[in-house]
Amino acid sequence: MASKGIKDRVAIIGMGCTKFGEHWDKGAEDLLCDAAYEAYASAGVQPGDVDAYWLGTMGSGVSGLTLSEPLKIDYKPVTRVENMCATGSESLRQACYAVASGAYDMAMAIGVEKLKDSGFSGLVMTNPPNDGTPASMTPPALFSLLAPAYFKKYGLDAEKGKEVISRIAWKNHRNGAKNSKAQFQKEVSMDAIRNSPKIADPLGIMDCSGVSDGAAAAIVVRAEDAHKYCKNPIYIKALSFVAGPAAGPLSPEYDFTSFPEVVASARDAYAQAGITNPREQISMAEVHDCFTPTELVLMEDLGFSARGHAWQDVMEGFFDLDGHLPVNPDGGLKSFGHPIGASGLRMMYEMWLQMRGEAGPRQLDHPKVGLTHNLGGQPGRCVSFVSVVGSQVG
Repeated sequence: MASKGIKDRVAIIGMGCTKFGEHWDKGAEDLLCDAAYEAYASAGVQPGDVDAYWLGTMGSGVSGLTLSEPLKIDYKPVTRVENMCATGSESLRQACYAVASGAYDMAMAIGVEKLKDSGFSGLVMTNPPNDGTPASMTPPALFSLLAPAYFKKYGLDAEKGKEVISRIAWKNHRNGAKNSKAQFQKEVSMDAIRNSPKIADPLGIMDCSGVSDGAAAAIVVRAEDAHKYCKNPIYIKALSFVAGPAAGPLSPEYDFTSFPEVVASARDAYAQAGITNPREQISMAEVHDCFTPTELVLMEDLGFSARGHAWQDVMEGFFDLDGHLPVNPDGGLKSFGHPIGASGLRMMYEMWLQMRGEAGPRQLDHPKVGLTHNLGGQPGRCVSFVSVVGSQVG
């Protein structure tokens, strides 16, 4: 049974996003201020107009004081949330539901992460106490399991499979080269990607998303109020978040060619938004390409490709910037970077730019309906978020 949703009841009227990358000269508080004030200016509002805030961060602060102190917020609710790599999307979901409920007239969702300050590359963190069943492997190793499983199931040899996932990285770097806020703004050849140093076979370093600092923010109001602030807002059609039972690593039936949590959240989001044929009805998508085989599998879990056919769509350019369904037109996690608390809102920022015709050299031809997707965790043991947004009500 799908959740009832809040279709067309909430609109985004302003957004801000910092450049993602190595911000050695800025702290989390600086990045938060940069994103927030860009969002205020975008919406044409003052800080005092925002009634409540939801702050997403995995490890760059605790409590609402992380935001209220640098922004000098006077005695307003600031809720800090965390849901692994879907943290930014979680902050948006909660802000939207708060506005839809009538509890607040205007809310901000904002996310931030400072990953580079640790001096390490990747997510360096200590797992909480557990029952011993979670895999003690690095994220690249865990997600590398997707590739050989998919190749074997659908009849690709190792060389062809490597070409497929390399093309995903090639596409996302090509898109990111057109994005002035991306961490990596350079096209990379297929040969360089295929031959990059191995991290976890068959994944090379060029199959892994960027580790970066950054922040992004969105201001939301009820849809009927949107045109008081903005000529061309974007409207929330669906927000779906699910947490799975974490049964994948324990089940002999789990084959590492799908994320059941993504399938469930997509099904729910499509029901909320009235989407019956995502391959045809979705104009563009921003998905969680933490590693190249993740994007490959997601194309099937989200219903963009039939089972066993995503690799063909990848090779034929179906998901390219000039393809039928552009995926990660801003470069995705691979090129734009992945500061955990900001990534989900960064995806929405691309929807904001594209639907308003403000995406510059990567601008698509009049996109109407967009999808964003985040996941957090590992194959078979994760959380998943899917949103659907549109440029018009209805």
